[in-house]
Amino acid sequence: MLVKRREFSIFTLSFLDIMSCGFGAVVLLFMISKHATTQPVERPTYDYGVEVGALQSEIAATRAGIEQLRGRVAARGGELEEAARAALAAREALTEEQRKQAPPKGGGALDIAALKVAVLKLEADKRMLLSQPFEKSRYVRSVVGEGNREYLTGVQLGGRRILVLLDTSASMLDEKLINIMRKRNMDADAQRRSGKWQRALATVDWIAAHFPQASSFQIVGFDTQLHYALPGTEGKWLPVKDSARLDAAVEAIKQRLPGGGNSLERAFTVIQTMNPPPDNVYLITDGLPTQGLEAPKGASVTGLERKRLFETALKRVSATIPINTILLPLEGDPVAPSAYWQLARITQGAFLSPSDDWP
Repeated sequence: MLVKRREFSIFTLSFLDIMSCGFGAVVLLFMISKHATTQPVERPTYDYGVEVGALQSEIAATRAGIEQLRGRVAARGGELEEAARAALAAREALTEEQRKQAPPKGGGALDIAALKVAVLKLEADKRMLLSQPFEKSRYVRSVVGEGNREYLTGVQLGGRRILVLLDTSASMLDEKLINIMRKRNMDADAQRRSGKWQRALATVDWIAAHFPQASSFQIVGFDTQLHYALPGTEGKWLPVKDSARLDAAVEAIKQRLPGGGNSLERAFTVIQTMNPPPDNVYLITDGLPTQGLEAPKGASVTGLERKRLFETALKRVSATIPINTILLPLEGDPVAPSAYWQLARITQGAFLSPSDDWP
């Protein structure tokens, strides 16, 4: 039995499906591309006219400033020319004045001779003044420091009863602690030549040279003890007009050597024991005290303890007696200047720390 063969056809259902999908894809691409082309493109707009106008205004202002500066330069040029003319006129006037004041050509020898005679007369007058008795001058002693500077700013020079208290403790040997310890072991001549000690002695000499003739004085050194310059004059006032005794007192205090601690309280007991009391006190020292009337218990004294010892010594001070402190430098004692300034304020005295080359 023969079976009939099935006929072949290209237009099947699958073929139609494929064609439909392709056609749909083409339609979709067309719609998408057409939608994208219809979007409007917005371009920014910018007005350059405003910026151009601002730049033109700035250029105009700059040109106006340049013209103004040119005007000032021209004015200054005129002033310089006027000043040059004035300087030339002044120079000519000076030359004319010098010509008028010039000595005549034939009188030069006479003028030189007259000047020599005047110089000789001045030298004679100088010798006559120096030959006059020194007691007629204002002061009994005379001292001239380096540069012949006779001043002590802020300190009241004078008084009827003048007391000089000189610190003779070991710290007066030098400004630095290491040098103080080294110089304590040197011989007496080396200690006496110490620069700081020589300054202290020169200060005493300078003050003594400015004692008024009608006044009285006393010079006392202090460390842990009191050392009157002239033994046997404890508690006594010495007349300044006795120049021999004044010179002896100054020379005697120069023979002392610094040593030991510093008892400011013991120094202030002199003010209490003098009768009548002093009316002007000079205190020459370099720092706060290291002990009171009694020796310290320990081997060293702290800064707080030194400040406390100073405050204890202040209790022996009267506010009616000026105390003028001349403070020499000392390493490691930063509180001393403010403390002695407080002493000057309480007693209406003065406080100063002079330069290295004074007096």
